[in-house]
Amino acid sequence: MARTERDARREWSRDEYEQHWKESRLSLPPVIRIPAATAAAFGVGMALGVAHGSQTAGLRFRAEHAHKLPTNTTGWYLYHKSKNYNMALAGLKEGIKVGAKLGLLSASMFCAENLFDVYRGKKDFLSTGMASLAVAGGFSFWNRFSAPETARTARKGLAFGLAYGLVQDAVSLAKGRPVGYVESIRRHIGKATQSDERTT
Repeated sequence: MARTERDARREWSRDEYEQHWKESRLSLPPVIRIPAATAAAFGVGMALGVAHGSQTAGLRFRAEHAHKLPTNTTGWYLYHKSKNYNMALAGLKEGIKVGAKLGLLSASMFCAENLFDVYRGKKDFLSTGMASLAVAGGFSFWNRFSAPETARTARKGLAFGLAYGLVQDAVSLAKGRPVGYVESIRRHIGKATQSDERTT
């Protein structure tokens, strides 16, 4: 008897677990979605930072040593070796810097999105838009942007959030997960249809 109850509890928790995955955004629970998005943003920022940082360092190295270029093969070998070392080091530093910034912004946005989802009790594009707007505002405040720069950053953040939120909603609908405003529209249309049938 005890074994049967234990098996029933295990089966119920498995069903609950599967339901939690199904109802989560992009079918990924926040505990997985947020770190994955942060890691992806860090990777993109790292790649962009390495490319930009190494290129800038290479140009700077050429400008700084333009007046004393090597005159023999050994000198050119050492010149290129030093240049490559400077490019690699500068690229790594810039990559970590840009990756950390993008990772932090991404983590902040997805955490805020999850907080809005929990607070509102709905998972739709409005939560994503509000989260992006909040992060854009925090980013502007941190960097002490002027009022026009803050407004421009807020517009871009809101546009990104709404677009990304609508994409998530489309994926959710394709996977059969209910989306709040779509269900409201369906209920409203259903009530209107019923009232029309009663009048006829």
